[in-house]
Amino acid sequence: MTIHLECADELLTTTRAVRKRLDLTRPVPREVILDCIRISQQAPTGSNSQGWRWVVVADPAKKQALADLYRSVSADYFTQASERARTAGEAQTSRVFDSAMYLAEHMQDMPLLVIPCLMGRPAEGGGVAASAGFFASIYPAVWNFNLALRARGLGAALTTLHLVREKDAAAILGIPDDVTQVALLPVGYTIGDTFSPARRPPPETITAFDQWQLS
Repeated sequence: MTIHLECADELLTTTRAVRKRLDLTRPVPREVILDCIRISQQAPTGSNSQGWRWVVVADPAKKQALADLYRSVSADYFTQASERARTAGEAQTSRVFDSAMYLAEHMQDMPLLVIPCLMGRPAEGGGVAASAGFFASIYPAVWNFNLALRARGLGAALTTLHLVREKDAAAILGIPDDVTQVALLPVGYTIGDTFSPARRPPPETITAFDQWQLS
């Protein structure tokens, strides 16, 4: 089967972090999320370990508890970061933080909160190689999940701030001590389906060949 390059490029360049454009009123069927997780399972993992686990939260009380936890660590950070971006005249960055603050305020209203997890814990004192190997065993699956959502008219925003209070989140959801949460993604159908590529620097300005020649 030939993959249509145009369709693949559109999917890859328009899968955005969606916050304000998630439909808070439309339920997400369980079978749709399971389809997206099924797609995620085709991602590579270190040593073919396939240690992915997913916690999908629809219960209103648990969403509220996770939202309160998220706001407890994000409020000051988002406010200060947004102000810095606004003062520096960084309009795009300022919009991102304003959107992030909206998400924090409405986290409990999202149709689903999805927490990808990895069996085991990062090796203590393992250095860069051990940490990279550990998290590289799940983040490709997390991004596969996002792409699968986009292809089905849904969106998400990959957040990690709740990990400051990972143990508290684990207590809310009954996640064992030997399982590592790696993110929290609010998930819902998108309002509209027109997403454009973001503005990014030319690849020539961030790429070196054979030897580091970058500022």
